[in-house]
Amino acid sequence: MTEHQIAREFDASGLRCPMPILRTKKEIEKVDIGEILKVVATDIGTKKDFPSWASRTGNEIIEMREEDDKLIWFIKRVK
Repeated sequence: MTEHQIAREFDASGLRCPMPILRTKKEIEKVDIGEILKVVATDIGTKKDFPSWASRTGNEIIEMREEDDKLIWFIKRVK
């Protein structure tokens, strides 16, 4: 596992679609371009939604980890 320099962390645990993606969109705007947002989610739908959103917005998924019932996302703000 790689350790990332995290600028901000957002816990989306318990949020259901579409809330994790909508809230992540707001949270990514709170970090500077080039910085990494860590998102903790429990909604399995983020496995499909986050890569699609990142592709559309130009942001970069650095890594996704599964730990117990949580999905841990590391998203780099590019734009």
